[in-house]
Amino acid sequence: MDARLRREARQLKVDLAELKSGGFIKQTQENLFTVRLRCPAGKLSSRQLRKAAEIAEKYGRGEVHTSVRQSIEIPYVHYQHFEAVTAELKQVDWAVASCGPRVRVPTACAGCTYNPNGLTDSQTMCLEVDKRFFGTATGHHKFKITFAGCPIDCPGARDADLGFQGMVEPRLMEELCNGCGLCAANCEEKALTMVNELPMRDDSKCIYCGDCIKVCPVEAMVEARKGWLARVGGKHGKHPLLSYEVAKFVSDEECFPLIEKTLAWYQANAEGRERIGATIGRLGLKKYLEEVVKPLNLEVIERPEERRRYWIGGNLYP
Repeated sequence: MDARLRREARQLKVDLAELKSGGFIKQTQENLFTVRLRCPAGKLSSRQLRKAAEIAEKYGRGEVHTSVRQSIEIPYVHYQHFEAVTAELKQVDWAVASCGPRVRVPTACAGCTYNPNGLTDSQTMCLEVDKRFFGTATGHHKFKITFAGCPIDCPGARDADLGFQGMVEPRLMEELCNGCGLCAANCEEKALTMVNELPMRDDSKCIYCGDCIKVCPVEAMVEARKGWLARVGGKHGKHPLLSYEVAKFVSDEECFPLIEKTLAWYQANAEGRERIGATIGRLGLKKYLEEVVKPLNLEVIERPEERRRYWIGGNLYP
């Protein structure tokens, strides 16, 4: 915080850090703040959208900003209007989001609710995680959770502190297969090859995208199981980090204890303002796997070659 902002904070008799943690972010302009609104999964009603426009016109400058993490923000709000803004948000069951060293509003794509590429219900999971974990203090830095419904990963689960990506394992019903080869032709990973007019799968190449299931014209390729690929330790910023794949085919219910144990591990092991990716980098991935993933009896991803399948040119991490 520069000297001018410190002086301004003293004059206002407010704690700018506390305001920011509550979703009111100090702007360059004197006495003005950006109000960050809570939009889990990027989902809000038309009624809430209208309210955001009303607040922006009444207390701001008629502008709203959509953040890169699916939040609606209203800039140019004077601190004297905070209570009025909060009261108006309550009228439409809405609230201000949070900043600071705590669990942020989780993000998600549309998932399988209406996106034809979606494999898993990222929207429902994201909303439930928001109910259970939003605002949880970490003691160190921000903590971002993201759900992607398929390996295309539009919302960037690879870049989150803890990310979940939908995955499906295919299984061939040989008696139904007509040997057309569409599944092999459409497999970008070259995990399927035709042998004796039947598709054979190389599991070391498969990323469980489900494309082979979608293109099969006779429904011979079916779902064997479905779940989430869990990734930990990613982040944006001046010093971005790639995440580690740590478990596969995590069920919906298994996501919640993984989040809870990961947060506890981060709180106990991080130093200063480290993000969890830096903590893992300092202490080693093995420690996280041994103390968090394995005790939950998840299908752990332990060997580097298991992670490399998800990255072009191989995972940059060991």
